[in-house]
Amino acid sequence: MKINVSSINNRGTYEKEYVSLSVTADCDAGRFLLADTTYNDDGTVSSKLRHLFWLPDQKVKAGDFIWIHTKAGTVSTNANKAKTTTHHFYWGLKVSVWNDEGDCAILLHSDEWEFKRVA
Repeated sequence: MKINVSSINNRGTYEKEYVSLSVTADCDAGRFLLADTTYNDDGTVSSKLRHLFWLPDQKVKAGDFIWIHTKAGTVSTNANKAKTTTHHFYWGLKVSVWNDEGDCAILLHSDEWEFKRVA
């Protein structure tokens, strides 16, 4: 994939918690979704997604980083020590997501989707 999960940082500390993603190829971050889940008894990843964050449309370049903060905030960017860009996205949740050792971060890539308004 063009974006990978690097780490989950400050887990369980709501104000400081974020997931770090690394960009391996130029792409649109808006084609990715981050979810949290757990593991099944046999150690496989559960398909029961608890929270889902669709990354905003944002062109990113190989070498960039994306930090998805659990809390609310304003999308921003800054230069980093690697002389690339760190993009800060905010999930807008009210509580910590990554608060248990059994949690699992899943990054999904989707180039196509369909929707239907409930009437």
